[in-house]
Amino acid sequence: MNRLFVAYKPPFISSNWFLGRLKKKYGTKKGGFSGTLDPTAKGVLVIAFGKYTRLFRFLAKAPKTYRTTLWLGAVSEGLDVEHVSEVNEVNALDETAVKRAVDELTEITSQIPPKFSAKWVDGKRAYDLARKGHEVELKPMDVTIYETKFIAYCHPFITFEATVSEGTYIRTLAQTLAEKLKSFGILSSLERLREGPFVYDHEKALDIRKYIDLPANTFLGDPEDMAQGKKLPLDAFAITHDGTYKVLQDDTISIIEIADGKVGYLINRMEIE
Repeated sequence: MNRLFVAYKPPFISSNWFLGRLKKKYGTKKGGFSGTLDPTAKGVLVIAFGKYTRLFRFLAKAPKTYRTTLWLGAVSEGLDVEHVSEVNEVNALDETAVKRAVDELTEITSQIPPKFSAKWVDGKRAYDLARKGHEVELKPMDVTIYETKFIAYCHPFITFEATVSEGTYIRTLAQTLAEKLKSFGILSSLERLREGPFVYDHEKALDIRKYIDLPANTFLGDPEDMAQGKKLPLDAFAITHDGTYKVLQDDTISIIEIADGKVGYLINRMEIE
């Protein structure tokens, strides 16, 4: 089964466990997902079955939109509700100041990932090192906060939405918001609403051709040459300058790469279902 769709992961289960349930539901053994959600998070998870798992790297998956709630006064090493160690009373804030601070998040251009993240440090995941008590030093990363939206403030909870570039950590963004308000806190909830063009629509099967984030090229030669995986001359394509392209023929899709005047296959005539 080749299938691309958007599932909605519930909170407090891992993305891998959820994928296993989906594979059982649809009766397939080969499947994968793009953009892991933390166990405590919920929301959009892009799923592919069968050969479509090979296309993840060509999908448009940004920007991403999240809705999150900052719990002022709570303390957790992981900056979320998984391991809350303290809950403190903090002073209520002026809502106008909260709205202004949420708006100012769009000025952020870099952030340091949280130590409880999936970042690699000397060949190991940062969260594995942090759980063992090791010091974890992570480098700042360039990020873009395209848009933020204040949703509600009901002390001690601040709910807002953020549309961000790939690689942005919402836990860190919420910490920045708390610091702007001269306070502290953790995420009490996190929901991914959108990943690029992908939104939840009851697991409806998607047309893979519409989601490949590559320019289209046209093969002008004999279609059987591609079907047989023959070496393809550069002048057999409508576009000949260097780049990666999708080539649609009948009910198949191919991905080719043109570099230094040569044409190479990345994926050859995958059937579209």
